[in-house]
Amino acid sequence: MVLRDILYKTSIEAVNGPTDITINKMEFDSRAITTGDAFIAIRGTQSDGHDYIEKAISLGAVAVVCETLPESLSENVTYIQVKSASAALATMAANFYGNPSRSLKLVGITGTNGKTTIATLLYQLFKNAGYKTGLLSTVKIMVAETEYKATHTTPDSLTINRYLRQMVDEGVDYCFMEVSSHGIHQHRTTGLEFAGGIFTNLSHDHLDYHSSFAEYRDVKKRFFDELPKGAFALVNVDDKNGLVMLQNTMAKKLTYALKTYADYKAQILENQLSGLLLKINEQEVWVKLIGKFNAYNLLAIYAAAVNLGLESVEVLRLMSELESVSGRFQFIISDSGITAIVDYAHTPDALGNVLKTIEDIRTRNEQLITVVGCGGDRDTTKRPVMANIASTMSDRAIFTSDNPRSEDPVDIIEDMEKGVEPQNYKKTVAMVDRKQAIKLACQLAKPNDIILIAGKGHETYQEIKGVRYDFDDMQVVREILGQLNK
Repeated sequence: MVLRDILYKTSIEAVNGPTDITINKMEFDSRAITTGDAFIAIRGTQSDGHDYIEKAISLGAVAVVCETLPESLSENVTYIQVKSASAALATMAANFYGNPSRSLKLVGITGTNGKTTIATLLYQLFKNAGYKTGLLSTVKIMVAETEYKATHTTPDSLTINRYLRQMVDEGVDYCFMEVSSHGIHQHRTTGLEFAGGIFTNLSHDHLDYHSSFAEYRDVKKRFFDELPKGAFALVNVDDKNGLVMLQNTMAKKLTYALKTYADYKAQILENQLSGLLLKINEQEVWVKLIGKFNAYNLLAIYAAAVNLGLESVEVLRLMSELESVSGRFQFIISDSGITAIVDYAHTPDALGNVLKTIEDIRTRNEQLITVVGCGGDRDTTKRPVMANIASTMSDRAIFTSDNPRSEDPVDIIEDMEKGVEPQNYKKTVAMVDRKQAIKLACQLAKPNDIILIAGKGHETYQEIKGVRYDFDDMQVVREILGQLNK
């Protein structure tokens, strides 16, 4: 593709060299450069692409997009100076792949909790309705029936547009995409045309990346500010930040809620381990998912599906067929009657929601044992908060490793323990090895007791000192309970 066509709508500050050259492909990783490529020098949190411009040229790059021009310019290389290389990459990626987001209906879901569940269940629902559907989520990427591994909540711009191009080429009608605050801040969604946006909620998360909660909120808001006039903006107004998201959007403004007045309203009639009975806009539906947080998720799904053109009665029928998402309140019951629940809850709000859901469905004649850890190299302020929630709302709390990454897991657990109130201290125990912590929970549990294993959910690995080890919470607890039953 010709460079000048790839640069369409890119905010350019200076050009040195011809733009009528042909570009083979674009890369922001210098190691992937081959002859005839364009290299985009991104300033990342770990490294600066400007340091690798010469390497990229030596490997065959014929064009360089950067924020600061090198002191020495190479002959036969075109240099494009831009204010934001990340924004330029996103616009260029959309152009390079033929702006595929315009050829299907792309819906973005953002918020602290619920993104994966809503995106995945919308994918399931529209697929079951007979449409070719795509999914870009934390758990996996789906191009119609073909599954690909996901590495980020919101992939980089090139990856997003490459998969969207593949979806369009395979006749996909709808795509549902998780939109993280990192992705918005780093312009990964720039250049995409969304048919709709959904806001779930906002709570304590990612303050290791964002300087304040206000910045975190405003980054989320930017997604709605940039929605086109023909799109819809659907927000949860039981969260005080919901209306903030709508303040400057040009999109059609829609609201949903369980507690307050909204365009889409739901009421929980029954909440059991077997499912929920909901009344949505005066129509009842039984669903297989559990808990108030899932009532919010399902209400958002209903509203989005109706606004994407499906009949309301058909949407309710399809909702009744939906299955829970991997690692989201996924549970098994052992032969001895012990219930083990695995959930991705890795923020204070998410952990509190899961424990409140368990509180609502339990009889209180059983013991609730929670296994929880916090990630390393991430926001440290939520560690004591999560430990306080776990120890307050559980009969026993076992603090363990999550993904310690480069940190010492003992230090992480010590940070957590600072949040335990004196009256709850005897209910807690620390066990660094996550498998042994789950085994202890199973050994402590008696028939009819409930074990919650929180923090990793769908993840099938642990990252320790830069190395990833196979680890699946559901597989581990299933094996241990099976051994104890023998």
